[in-house]
Parts: sequence; structure tokens; C-alpha cells
Amino acid sequence: MDTWKNIRDREFGKLQPNSFSNRIKSNRISQLQLSNHKELVSSHKGAINSLQREDICYLLHRMHRWRFTMFNGRVITPVVVNFKMPGKVYKTAMSTLSTSHTLIAVGTEDVQVRLCDITSGAFAHTLSGHRDGVMTVEWSASSEWVLITGGCDGAIRFWDIRRAGCYQVLNQSRTQLGRRPPILKRSMLTKESSTKMRASQKKLANGSGSGQLAIGRLSSKGPMKQKLHPGMLSTQDRATAHYGAVTGLKVTEDGMYLLSAGSDSRLRLWDIESGCDTLVNFETVRMQTSRPIQLATTQDSALVFVPCMRVVKAFDMWSGNAHTILRGHYESVNSCWFNQQDQELYTGGNDRQILVWTPARSIADEMGEGDPDDQDSWSN
Repeated sequence: MDTWKNIRDREFGKLQPNSFSNRIKSNRISQLQLSNHKELVSSHKGAINSLQREDICYLLHRMHRWRFTMFNGRVITPVVVNFKMPGKVYKTAMSTLSTSHTLIAVGTEDVQVRLCDITSGAFAHTLSGHRDGVMTVEWSASSEWVLITGGCDGAIRFWDIRRAGCYQVLNQSRTQLGRRPPILKRSMLTKESSTKMRASQKKLANGSGSGQLAIGRLSSKGPMKQKLHPGMLSTQDRATAHYGAVTGLKVTEDGMYLLSAGSDSRLRLWDIESGCDTLVNFETVRMQTSRPIQLATTQDSALVFVPCMRVVKAFDMWSGNAHTILRGHYESVNSCWFNQQDQELYTGGNDRQILVWTPARSIADEMGEGDPDDQDSWSN
């Protein structure tokens, strides 16, 4: 019924193409259930820790090695490349944007992040800064050179892999309420505030203002302090994002926000530009604390899928409220990956299963019913 209503609204010009598409997708996502017609047979004898589909490719990693396994309805002969790590491997990640490098970032129980070059089969270099093991790694959605890492020290660090040292460390005490205004609105606010600032400065210069300096005006007394690289400041370098290990990271599709999960059973949504916690109050959930989890988001960043022990919970991104709970795994769930094209969710867990969650009804099924208003007595 909703599908036909949306189609009528689109025909009459009440819905723009993007709005029509988003409504159809949202309806499908709200009906996710364990698929009864799609099944992936896993050949792995251990837990499924990570899923990444790129040209029908899943990246699966185990303790001291990683492997690519191709799926197209069945398992194809895998290509295996071994890298010797100093300890237990927690997480691996490849950039989906990269055109200049073929690096895999690896987080281990060692304090250093290692970048493995799959072309040469050797380590490219290491990133040093965490004070404990690195449990999760995530590439930026806007730059192939930016890597984000979360450690057992509770820190989330941003790196430009072309340069030494991290350039940002997130601090849970730095907060802002909700989303940033849209770009057009922000530009208007900036213009308005700039006009007010110039008026204040002019008033102060004429001697009719107070003795305080105008906002944004610098005192000419004393030497100006040089603005140091955030990752180089001792106070910021020791900042933490969670009270405990950072177990999961996920950049939203637009590259503007970062979701983080911690062993403190908290989810946080960060504004990447400002580096602030947006104070979205996600419901407290029980998550694994001894191993990383893989989060997934929908394309419009409306929902985030979170492994919560044996179930997967979908949360509204901006209210923090639980949207739905998916049950199907027999043991703890470790990873989620969302297929934006078909609105399908893939999950992997300690039970060695890869489950597929699809909309309860396909568009073809809904269209096949026809519009109830157009049915006659012969249709009943």
C-alpha cells in the first residue's frame, strides 16, 4: 500500500525523485528479516570477524594471517598472502577510495599500526602513538590517505599516512549538541557573525565600546603562541574517547561523522570536522569487550547496525533510540555490512555463519499485488 501511495505521489509531482527513492529504501530497510532465499556457505572453521564486500569480495581475517575469499553464490579458490605480525590481529581494513596505494591497515595487540602493501607483499611503514593495542582501524570516506584508529587505551587517532604522527586525537570532554547546520545555512551564519564582529571592532576603535576585546581580535601584547599540531600537544595527545577500549569505528557514507563503540558499552557519534562528541544519547547496550566489532550504516546515515552479543540492534542515528532487533545467530555477532544497492544486511559471528537479512517483501512482490483501489470483484 505504501509503495503504491509513493508511486501516486511521484506521478502527481508531490514527491521529488530523491525523496521517492529514499522512501522506498526506508520502507525496505524497516522490513529487514532473515532471508529465506539467500544463503552464503562459509568454509571457515573459525569465527567470522570482518566482512567487506567490494566487487563481491569479502575480507576475512584470522589470528596471524588475512585472506581474500571470493563469493558468487559459492566459494572460489582463495588467494592467501601471509604477513607475520607481532601478536594477535584485531582488525584489518582497506580503503575503498584508494587509487594510489594498495595498503591494508592492521591493528594488533601491539601498540603500532602496520600498513601492509599487498602489491609488494611487504610492510610499507608503521604508525606509532597508541599506548596499548590497536583494536580497530577504519579508512576515511573522503580521503584515501586518512586512517582512523581506535585503541585499547581508549583513544581515537586520525592519521595522514603520508606524514609522521597523528594529526587529531578525539576527546570525549569536547562536545557539541547535534548536527552541524547545512552548508548554506552555515555560510549565512558565518556572514552574519562576521558583520557583527566588524561592527563591534569599529565601535571599539571609536572609543564607544567596553574595555573588552572583540571576539576574534588578538591582543598585541606578548609573543603570539604558535599553533601546534593537535597530535603533538601533550594534553591532547593523552585524550580518550571512551572509558575503556575502542572496539568499533564506522565513518558515515558522507564522510562527515564517525561512530565509535567502546568496552564501556557506549556508542558515540563524532563530528569529524570539529572533533566533538555530538551528545546523541544511544541506549546503553551490551557488547563484546575482548574483541572488535564491525558497525554498519545505511546510505542516508539514518540507521546504524550494532552487534550486541547474539543479536544485531539497529539504532536511529540522531535520536539514539533502538529501531529494530535482528535475531538469528547462535553465538556472538562480530560484524555487520550493509548492501546499499539492495538494502540487505550481512552479518558474521562466532558461530562461523554469514547471515543475509533482506526486506520482508521485494518491490516486485508489492507491485504484483496491484493497487487495492484498482481491484474489481474478479480480483477477490
